[in-house]
Amino acid sequence: MNQLETRTALSLAAVFAARMLGLFMILPILPLLAKDLNHSTPFLIGLCVGIYGLTQALLQIPLGMISDKIGRKPVIIGGLIVFAIGSVLAALTDNIYVIIAARAIQGSGAIAATSMALAADLSREDHRAKMMAFIGMSIGASFAIAMVLGPVISQWGGLSAVFWVTAVLAIIGILLVTFVVPTPKLTKTHRDVGIMKSYVKPVLTQSTLLRMNLSVFSLHLLMTANFAVLPLIFRDSLEMATADHWLIYLPVLFCSIIFSLPMIIIAEKFRKSKICFIIAVLLIVLSQVLLANISFTLFPLVFAFLLFFIGFNFLEAMQPSLVAKYSDVSAKGTAMGVYSTSQFLGIFVGGALGGLVLQSFGIQGVFIFGICVALLFLFVAISLPKPDYFKSKLVKLNDEFLLDVEATTKQLLNITGIKQAAIAADEGVAYIKIDKLEFDQTHLDSYLKI
Repeated sequence: MNQLETRTALSLAAVFAARMLGLFMILPILPLLAKDLNHSTPFLIGLCVGIYGLTQALLQIPLGMISDKIGRKPVIIGGLIVFAIGSVLAALTDNIYVIIAARAIQGSGAIAATSMALAADLSREDHRAKMMAFIGMSIGASFAIAMVLGPVISQWGGLSAVFWVTAVLAIIGILLVTFVVPTPKLTKTHRDVGIMKSYVKPVLTQSTLLRMNLSVFSLHLLMTANFAVLPLIFRDSLEMATADHWLIYLPVLFCSIIFSLPMIIIAEKFRKSKICFIIAVLLIVLSQVLLANISFTLFPLVFAFLLFFIGFNFLEAMQPSLVAKYSDVSAKGTAMGVYSTSQFLGIFVGGALGGLVLQSFGIQGVFIFGICVALLFLFVAISLPKPDYFKSKLVKLNDEFLLDVEATTKQLLNITGIKQAAIAADEGVAYIKIDKLEFDQTHLDSYLKI
């Protein structure tokens, strides 16, 4: 990447990390501390955990489309301001209903799609994937850091301190976007990262993509529902102080990453995505079975927790890759937008239903509910077709090949190894899918703009 792209990647990764850190820090502590809030019940606490996912899901696609018209930075800065307002409102109250409303306001600052579009505006076609991967890594890192910081900050200043820190992080994000993130000269709609209205219906009616949406919905439902009760188990069964919970979170997250990496390599390098996908879901099923049946002592609990996060980390990495494989080359951005919306809806439903089941049937009931969801997830995983291992590629075309899009598309499809091709004349690019085992770049070079 050049200097502009490196600056964009680092600064946008920092913005993402600041915002997600604020959201994630609540996850391990809210079930512990919200019991002291006025009017709190397990259901309302679960709703408080997950409500931001509902507003995030409802608004991220509309805000992304608005940013196509008015620019990326105004939408991102506005979203961070809304996020900061929600954080301050939550910090100033001890009423569970007000905090639920504040968390909904936090989610209304739905800037993920817009931020990805800004990254696309500021990157060359052949470096865009690197930038997106870098931003994705920052989100994963912020989750691990939040598992440590949330309990520590809450021990120092309670729930309100976590929300104040979240507000400060939002302000840091605003400053980064204003003064550090570059401003693009031109705002475009990018089919590989943006939502295209004409592709929404095909994406929503494609059965394989629907199954992928149900998969990510189930995964994040399970994660949020589990976190509605795991902090309570650490406190009550293991008798751990809140500030010490990171002693479980950090090693489990680190080890789960180490164990999931070989699965990711096998899935991609040896083209075993489906079998590895099924194995990962089986690990999640097993974790829920163990959690529903074991006595909550340290080592069995940590083992079950580790199994869950090995499966979770693998699926977090592989599901977007599978969405890209299953989607039409020109509809990838739209497919990813709908997929992301499904993820946030899973967070909302997991928090709300996890709290409701906890209130009605206790901790064991939550894990029995988790078994049911995980078995449905397993059925969906088994039903997925074997994916084609084609690599998405974005190339800038010489102007002469943009004059007759239909003819150029046919020529591209006649090149050995190119399996799909769609030309966006307004962007001056071709979106293609290639089979790396057959493709020879030299056959494509004559079409490219240097």
